[in-house]
Amino acid sequence: MNTLAQRLNVDHLLLQAPMAGSQGSALALAVCRAGGIGALPAAMLTPEALVQELTALSQGTTRPWNVNFFCHTPPAPDAAREARWREALSPFYAEAGLDIAAVPAGAGRVPFSHAVADLVEPFRPPIVSFHFGLPAPDLLARIKGWGSVVLSSATTVEEAIWLEAQGVDAVIAQGSEAGGHRGMFMTDDLTTQVGTFALLPQIAATVQVPVIAAGGIANAAGVRAALALGAAGVQVGSAYLCSDEALTSPIHRAALQSDAARHTALTTLFSGRPARGIVNRVMRELGPLNPAAPAFPTATAAIAPLRAHWEKQGRGDFSPLWSGQNASGCRSAPAAEITVALLQGFV
Repeated sequence: MNTLAQRLNVDHLLLQAPMAGSQGSALALAVCRAGGIGALPAAMLTPEALVQELTALSQGTTRPWNVNFFCHTPPAPDAAREARWREALSPFYAEAGLDIAAVPAGAGRVPFSHAVADLVEPFRPPIVSFHFGLPAPDLLARIKGWGSVVLSSATTVEEAIWLEAQGVDAVIAQGSEAGGHRGMFMTDDLTTQVGTFALLPQIAATVQVPVIAAGGIANAAGVRAALALGAAGVQVGSAYLCSDEALTSPIHRAALQSDAARHTALTTLFSGRPARGIVNRVMRELGPLNPAAPAFPTATAAIAPLRAHWEKQGRGDFSPLWSGQNASGCRSAPAAEITVALLQGFV
């Protein structure tokens, strides 16, 4: 048993990836009860919803669970870029019969702050994890004061070195196969992003803290491969997206279980930051990395009405169909069954 597993009092470090918009506490609890470590994505939750979900987790299991936050810096308003973005989307609005002028600008995700910490502190989560770096040192010290284990994603060796220097308890090595948002925070250069099984051994050889592999791991064989390359544990996301407890929409589930899931790409169209999803109409027609997309998270506001319009027609043409490059493990099954199968990779 490795030191992090000992600290958390678990046999194996099988982490369910936090997947904002596709899950709540129900999935996290199901994973915990089956022997894994469930996660709650909190970046898009209202204060009331956050407290409600943390209450459900703290009362629903005695096993460790993880609550995840974003650490981005909100961008300064950029009217010119927003105008370019709306111009790029205007033909789609005209096609749908929607008024783009009626759409307010806004952001759907907020970074971790002392105000959020005030809500979280009474629950003293066993694990607090971050995407896009770490919060300010005083906030990080506050979380450590709760006794929480702190994790954060690294997409390069340099990011892993920085995270270790800031005092994280473990690094999540997020390979480029992973679905959803890239955790990159030291560079915007996508050519620095490499696959899990190239990134993992390099990080494991460089840092002293445990390393958790993420990206492309969908079954027990993938777990064994990650452990063989130096991982102390694994984090799995896409394999849970079609689980019974996930909140994944019918459109998204159908895409994940179709041949379309074999073609994913990194795109900035849905939020403003690179995130991996199944290629759909808007990604093909605008290009997945169109420079008109505003900075994270402000791209979301103008594309959301198009998403809503087409989803009502049963189409995911403008939806963020998040998926890793290996959706082969994405089954319609109880999360407990998926968890038990993945745990076989540790034995």
